[in-house]
Amino acid sequence: QVQLVESGGGSVQAGGSLRLSCTVSRYTKYMGWFRQAPGKEREGVAGIKDDGSIRYADSVKGRFTISKENAKRILWLQMNSLKPEDTATYYCAADERVGYSSLLLPRNWYFWGQGTQVTVSS
Repeated sequence: QVQLVESGGGSVQAGGSLRLSCTVSRYTKYMGWFRQAPGKEREGVAGIKDDGSIRYADSVKGRFTISKENAKRILWLQMNSLKPEDTATYYCAADERVGYSSLLLPRNWYFWGQGTQVTVSS
């Protein structure tokens, strides 16, 4: 079993920054960030494998950075140059078997946090 607790969400104006954190009870082979906007399906934002391999959704490349702070068991998502379309509930996820090719596919992930809301105003 893996427990994940997200924090760091909030409201920000377009162009601003936020940093989300996900405190985990233990790391798994694959860790990721996902988001879901009202009326839309959950989508992958960024994922990281235990060897350091990373994937980003095209919509966030160059603006978001995923990283791990091993000593504190925290998964970070640094979000810069935020846009109104980034508004969503952001979820942290963990899995042992999802595979690098499925890092951004939410249906294959087993452990999920409760989510944190990010609102970007124009």
